[in-house]
Amino acid sequence: MSTGLIIIACTILIVIVIIQIGKVTDLAAKIRGEEAVQLESNKRSANFMLVFLVAFLGLTVWSAWHYKNWMLGYGPHEAASAHGPSLDASFNITLIFTGIVFVLTHIALFWFAYKYAGRKGVIAEFMPHDNKLEVIWTAVPAVVMCFLVINGLVAWNEVMADITEGEDHIEIEATGQQYLWHLRYPGADDKLGTRNFRLIKSGENPLGQDWTDDKNLDDIMPSEIVLPVGKKVRVRITAIDVLHSFDLPHFRVKMDAVPGMPTYFVFTPTKTTEEYRQMLKDYPEYQQPSDPKDPKSDPLWKTFEYELACAELCGKGHFSMRRLVKIVSEEEYQKWLKDQKSYYLSNVRGKDFDPRKNEVLGMEVTQRKLDFNTAVDKALSAEKPEEKIIRLDHVYYKTGSSELDNRSKYELDNLIAVMNKYPNITIEVSGHTDSDGDDAENLTLSQVRAKAVYDYLILNQISLVRIRFKGYGETKPVESNDTEEGKAKNRRTEFQILTQ
Repeated sequence: MSTGLIIIACTILIVIVIIQIGKVTDLAAKIRGEEAVQLESNKRSANFMLVFLVAFLGLTVWSAWHYKNWMLGYGPHEAASAHGPSLDASFNITLIFTGIVFVLTHIALFWFAYKYAGRKGVIAEFMPHDNKLEVIWTAVPAVVMCFLVINGLVAWNEVMADITEGEDHIEIEATGQQYLWHLRYPGADDKLGTRNFRLIKSGENPLGQDWTDDKNLDDIMPSEIVLPVGKKVRVRITAIDVLHSFDLPHFRVKMDAVPGMPTYFVFTPTKTTEEYRQMLKDYPEYQQPSDPKDPKSDPLWKTFEYELACAELCGKGHFSMRRLVKIVSEEEYQKWLKDQKSYYLSNVRGKDFDPRKNEVLGMEVTQRKLDFNTAVDKALSAEKPEEKIIRLDHVYYKTGSSELDNRSKYELDNLIAVMNKYPNITIEVSGHTDSDGDDAENLTLSQVRAKAVYDYLILNQISLVRIRFKGYGETKPVESNDTEEGKAKNRRTEFQILTQ
């Protein structure tokens, strides 16, 4: 409170001093005459112009040198992409020419203000036209501009070249929305699925992906960009609502994201995140604590991360569009990619708005087979009888009956393949139910369901002597029947390897 009062008081005093100086100046002018005061003012202003010129140019040079290690393109901040050096070179060439003009014009501006300050008896020369001067100040900028434009055009054509057919690359997608980026990677098929803006629904389908297109089913939507070093990347760029701008400053990548008008950018990362950190490590500016309030916090170089930013002021939440970008080795990238989950399988599959809810997908068939074979291998190497039990998670029956649903075919075919691969094993197929309903009816239902699996195997040429079946009803629950989730787990069909 006291500090604020002091600031207000100082401000008032400064205003009073300025007013009083003005009054004193007016009084001096009346005493000495207007012309004398004006000549003295001209001289004083001319001298101030020279002082300002030296101070201004000196400060400009000093500040550029002092902060060079924080600026992109200088110090440790070399471009981290293959095309980046050509853009940096274009900017430096432009800086040289404009810098020369900047210095010369400011020297001329302030020197002329000093040299031609108003003096007694000196009259300005009237010069209405000078052909030679006009040719010079038209021709020189024109030649320089032509050079800069041609140099920029060469760089533009290099930077904006698209992927050629058959060229090895990664294609990802970035969609801007207030106030976040939707990032999308292709799955195992290396293809991004189609989109339709009419299908966009917040929370259900934020990008309007067409789930009837198989290419969409394995697409992933991570919260950050992870890319392998040395691999060409093509980024599809668009927006849902307003104008955004996809900006990766360290890679010299910037492209507007425009609703209804897809754009793209192609670049190749050349430095991993860790390599960039090691470059920063050699500069004292980046040895400072990352948290100014905590001297023991990690140094700035250690906490450095590449980032994706929105370079267009898209609204009051503009700042929150920052996303991390990680450049890693090919091995790290493949491991990260393997750990990602399909957006469709994680957020859409089986829900009311899933148009393929009752359909078994090819990718599910493949994955289920892998999981099934893994479970069989584990059971074959187990010693305890209970460890030789394998649950048939994807065997389904029509409600209240023993009739197999068509979706069960793939799981049972996996079992047939295992029986054919290991001709010496024998199994028991067992059926189970929850505790709802009559005990005797549950026992009967579990038995006829186990027999349905038995019959399917026999029908597919599996020998009778290798299979037996039994219904256990509700006598062997694996979970409590007090919850719906527990009941669902107890309604199961499984088989146990008896001999091998």
